[in-house]
Amino acid sequence: MRVTISGPIGSGKTTVGKILADRMGLGFFSGGQIFRESARQAGMSLEQYGKSAENNPDIDRRQDDLQIEVLRNNDNMVFESRLAGWLAGTNDIRAVKVYLDAPRDVRIRRVSGREGSDFQKEMEEMKRREDSEVARYRKYYGIDFRNWQGYDLRIDTSNMTADEVSNRIMEFCNVR
Repeated sequence: MRVTISGPIGSGKTTVGKILADRMGLGFFSGGQIFRESARQAGMSLEQYGKSAENNPDIDRRQDDLQIEVLRNNDNMVFESRLAGWLAGTNDIRAVKVYLDAPRDVRIRRVSGREGSDFQKEMEEMKRREDSEVARYRKYYGIDFRNWQGYDLRIDTSNMTADEVSNRIMEFCNVR
């Protein structure tokens, strides 16, 4: 079974993905981790690397090609990334496509708590990152990654724990 988990920053993709992979006995892959590692290798912060990607479509395309390869070559995995479901769908890769979401203030609280950062600082950072991603994906692919149409399951995670979200996905996948 292949499950993709997509959604905006702070929606719970990575946390839920790891729990789900563990409970279902599947591998786990994080597209965000690959992007962070690529930024580190380029000697840039995540924000700098994202800004660089605004003017260099090859950065996103290399990331996407790697993610498509991983998706195609691994049947038993949970794969999380902003575009995981879209990549699977547009490349005819069979997967259960899940979209997680929460209001921006909830997501900012989560990220600022995780990073130990100031709410206001995190709000500004998240807005910059999301604006950059929205512009890039619209320019490069003609999509808005926040549009959850085409996903099999959409979950508002704002009032749920990661365990509850994982349980909901397992129920949807008919896995006990």
